[in-house]
Amino acid sequence: MITVFQSVTLDGVMQAPGRKGEDDRDGFGHAGWADGYADEVSMGFAAEGMRQEGSLLFGRRTYEDLLGFWTTTDQPNPFTDVLVNARKLVVTRSAETTAAYPNTELLVGDAVETVGQHRDENLTIMGSGELIRALHAARMIDTYVLQIHPIVLGSGAKLFADGDRADLRLERSLPTTTGVIIAQYAVR
Repeated sequence: MITVFQSVTLDGVMQAPGRKGEDDRDGFGHAGWADGYADEVSMGFAAEGMRQEGSLLFGRRTYEDLLGFWTTTDQPNPFTDVLVNARKLVVTRSAETTAAYPNTELLVGDAVETVGQHRDENLTIMGSGELIRALHAARMIDTYVLQIHPIVLGSGAKLFADGDRADLRLERSLPTTTGVIIAQYAVR
């Protein structure tokens, strides 16, 4: 089972929600747009997800950025230990990629093909927009857990590509005190 856990804006942008400098590709100037929206509700939901069995699935760029940040920050947080200790599968096109953090397995080659070999596992994708779009187009995503922020940015990389329809069924929704809606959808 493959689950996507992702922050998005109302207009579907997923690029760089966490902090300035996270992902400035294509001149994106809104990095860190989700700052200030975390609350007890969203943190509790995230903690619930971190306790579930399974592995994390990343694209190479997100893996390097996310772990690079959370393993060097001096801010107390619940994420570093989980990210370091969890089993991580990293999709990469290059056999030259280095697994820089413990418990990492590289999946070298085509995303659909390499991830397909792990379909019987519980996998959670965070970030990794290119990977999500490739797996979505191949109909390999089972569940989307979206933190939908009350923001319209008007630019940035979007979660879904044009033309990739999917019918979803709402399984759970949870409003936060900051206006974020956490919505869990199963792919029909």
